[in-house]
Parts: sequence; structure tokens; C-alpha cells
Amino acid sequence: MLNINMEFLRGILFVRLKGVLNKNTVEKLDEEVTSLIESNGVRNIVFNVNNLNSIDHYGINALLHNYEICRNNSGRTLICGLNNVLVKNRINRSRLLNYIYKTTNELTALNKINS
Repeated sequence: MLNINMEFLRGILFVRLKGVLNKNTVEKLDEEVTSLIESNGVRNIVFNVNNLNSIDHYGINALLHNYEICRNNSGRTLICGLNNVLVKNRINRSRLLNYIYKTTNELTALNKINS
């Protein structure tokens, strides 16, 4: 199961993910987040994965897809809250961090985008 909490603050969409982001739940991310980014031209997004228990390559590809949309909108995508060892290892082994900037928390991400 995947729970998604979103907040738009100072031109940045904060997406807080809780649960599991995998083949079975990635459609929910697409329906709620990706469609919002595409339809509203969102430029900057921060994915907070602090409460994510696991992620597979489908989830990583979904995050990468959202990065590409924001990049095409001349924006930035950041990820924070890489505290879960399984999630951290899976993301570190992927190519995701070659594109998405990693920060420790949402405040650091906010400062990074606004700098």
C-alpha cells in the first residue's frame, strides 16, 4: 500500500510517500502526482521518502519520470529522507541520484531550490 501526502509551498510541490512504491502501487503515484505535475506545469518537486518501506525498479523509474517532466518545465527534482536502509540501498544502486539531488530533509531541499 502507498499513501501520498502532497503540499504546495512557495512554488515547490512536496510529495511525502509512505508505505511501498513498487509495481503494484506505482499507478497511484502516476494518477495522483504525475498527472498533477503534467496538468499544472509544476516546476519543482521534492520527494520525501522518509516513511517509504520499500521501492523497486518500477518505483525508481516513476520518480525518474517525474524528474523528466520537471526538467522539461525548467524545474528541479530533489529527494530527501533516505533513512530506510533498504530504500537507501536500492536508490543508491540505481541511476536515480545521477539526476535527482539528494538532501537530508525538506527544509534543506527548500533552501536548495530557492538558492
